[in-house]
Amino acid sequence: MTEKRESSKLGLLTLLASTSTLICCALPALFVTLGAGATFASIINVFPQLIIVSQYKVYISVITLIILIVAGLLIEKSKYDPCPVDPTLRDICLRTRKRTSYIFYVSVIIFVFASLFTYVLPEYL
Repeated sequence: MTEKRESSKLGLLTLLASTSTLICCALPALFVTLGAGATFASIINVFPQLIIVSQYKVYISVITLIILIVAGLLIEKSKYDPCPVDPTLRDICLRTRKRTSYIFYVSVIIFVFASLFTYVLPEYL
């Protein structure tokens, strides 16, 4: 049961980290790219903390990348760990592994999307 909690926490941590990258860095670039600068300006009026957070976007991206790499290594390592013999616990173990892998891959997609809009596309526009 502890493995399930730790695995869920790891998946949620990766999702939170990649989502923070999306919020601080990719959404402003997306709004400006789509020509919705006025909408972004009104969002900043409501949430002025976005300016402070976006000043540290490189640090946030690097920390998120490190978290994703560590999580990916731990998830890959846990694939080969044995599950309990009890059928109920085994099913829970396998479902938790599948769910954690799914959350991890969603986090990687969010991170790649955020990094693309933050660092790659502004160079070409």
